[in-house]
Amino acid sequence: MKYKMYDEMMEQPQSLRKTFESEMPKLDEVSKLVADASKIYLVGCGSSISTCYSVRDAIRMSSTNLDIEVYVGYEFYYNKKLTENEDSIAIFTSQSGETADTLAALRKANEYNLHTVSISNEPESSMIKEAKTPIITRCETETAILGTKTYITQLACLYQILFSASDYEAKDTLLEQLSKMPELIEELLKTTEYDNRLLAQDFKNEDIFYCLGSGPNFGLAYKLAMTMLMEGAIKHACPEYSAEFRHGLIERAEKDVPIIILKSEFESDEITDKAIDFSENLKLKSIIYELKDYADVDKLLSPFVLVIPLEWFVYYLAHYNGEDPGATRHIGKVRY
Repeated sequence: MKYKMYDEMMEQPQSLRKTFESEMPKLDEVSKLVADASKIYLVGCGSSISTCYSVRDAIRMSSTNLDIEVYVGYEFYYNKKLTENEDSIAIFTSQSGETADTLAALRKANEYNLHTVSISNEPESSMIKEAKTPIITRCETETAILGTKTYITQLACLYQILFSASDYEAKDTLLEQLSKMPELIEELLKTTEYDNRLLAQDFKNEDIFYCLGSGPNFGLAYKLAMTMLMEGAIKHACPEYSAEFRHGLIERAEKDVPIIILKSEFESDEITDKAIDFSENLKLKSIIYELKDYADVDKLLSPFVLVIPLEWFVYYLAHYNGEDPGATRHIGKVRY
């Protein structure tokens, strides 16, 4: 049986192409503003905050010239350190453009006369209308609660903006690979479904998953736990930085406990390897997704690649438990 999420997954490459074709002039415009700003705020909720985490950590691994702070919507709204007319730019991310938390934060930034940018999939949404610079991801309607095509396009917009403004020595290569991501995702959608369908069959009876990642992969681990597994597959899940494994999770790491580990040979994955070794010694049910098994691209692009097999895993995990992976029980897609 196919759910709506299936169609939306398959639409990811074309959505990315359309977004690049339509929005590149605005992405370049915002990138110039970012390069001249003293501080960059990234604000979102759910899947949208996960994209902010990933690009922030990617930039921190590659560049020192951008000062980035990440906030969930209401944490930015209640931030007492904002000052009027400060030399900063605030980028707000939301699939719907109506997320109450993020919209309140956008309005607060406008009150303080910050330059505001919204990245949203809904052209007529409040966030698109009220931001000084609106960027529209060209995904058409998305209904699956966990976010697929809106996630990949939103993440791409953030990478394009911030890496273009950065002093990362390999940014030209990274941006060239980013421009070719639609073709790579098309291939991954074909080649990763079968194995992850079998994996989901093996893990369908598990009730909780721990999700670990380092650097930009933490943002993906956050999305995997918070929106993919909990919202999509209706499973308990907990995201952690790999380095936090020994600070708490280690006490729950027992035989047969499932743990999903994302690895991309970052320098910080030295700690990820230690978590893998410990997990193997205790005979945890480790599921390891390694970038090198899927693509030969700049490691900082890892979330774009690893999210595709993870989408298949969650899709079938939900299916084997009688759940529609795109449905929701309590969450309103727009407001809560």
